[in-house]
Amino acid sequence: MSAGMNAIMEKPRPEVRTRRRSFGIVKGGVLLFLSTLVVTQLYPLLWLLTYSLKTNEEILSGSFFSLPQVAQWSNYTDALEAGNYWRYLFNSFFVTSVTMASVIVLAAMAAYAITRFQWKYGQLLMLIFLLGMMIPLQSTLLPLMIIFKNMGILNTHLALILPYVAFSTPLAVFILSGFLKTIPHELEESAVMDGANVYRTFWSIILPISVPPIMTVCILTFINIWNEYILASTFISAERLKTLPFGVNSFVSQYSVNYGAIGAFLVLGALPVIVIYFLLSEKITKGMVAGAVKG
Repeated sequence: MSAGMNAIMEKPRPEVRTRRRSFGIVKGGVLLFLSTLVVTQLYPLLWLLTYSLKTNEEILSGSFFSLPQVAQWSNYTDALEAGNYWRYLFNSFFVTSVTMASVIVLAAMAAYAITRFQWKYGQLLMLIFLLGMMIPLQSTLLPLMIIFKNMGILNTHLALILPYVAFSTPLAVFILSGFLKTIPHELEESAVMDGANVYRTFWSIILPISVPPIMTVCILTFINIWNEYILASTFISAERLKTLPFGVNSFVSQYSVNYGAIGAFLVLGALPVIVIYFLLSEKITKGMVAGAVKG
């Protein structure tokens, strides 16, 4: 009698079975969606890799999804030598590094002044930065061309760094401001009690604890600048100053195009971005949600 009663009590109720079945369907749908997302994100990279190992005949035959019959590693040799890869890579790293450092310093100081100082123009300044995010890049080409020509800095890396900093700073201020609002004022009050001034407080306390959003700013700035072509093609004409996107033009002539070498050059150009993103992905996620935890 007791065994029968236990069996009846242990049998799941209909609503419990329905809930479990619904949860299983939802879980399966989520897994299917995530798997599809992974495939759509990874497929272009895999396709570009196979593209870079094909001959021109295989590429022009229209077999986009086939693997190369024989891997053409010579395409990468052409990309490194004929494409001036190392020179363009150095120029891109130089311009990107200087821009990132300038954006971090300027945006951090601006965000600190806006969020931590009690002054009536703070919100107005924040509004100006937000408006800066809405200005299209293309609308500034002609004015910047005239300004840089009058300044005598056309065809220099400074002609790229200045607009890159100007267009990257508003988003950086927005991200850093959201994080700084969550920092308790007691930290600064303790520093003032110990005799630290505003500059010492900023450099020794605020900046070190702002590493997560700063890393987010770094990677976003890096991605936006690394493959930028419009400003670079407008303000730079000297071969020795050109950045990485210009390397593709080395394989295009009047009568022929080396498609395999172009694919290899694109792989080499995207490699630094992929490596840096995977190394800093965890910090990027923390930085993006840092200002939303307590706010």
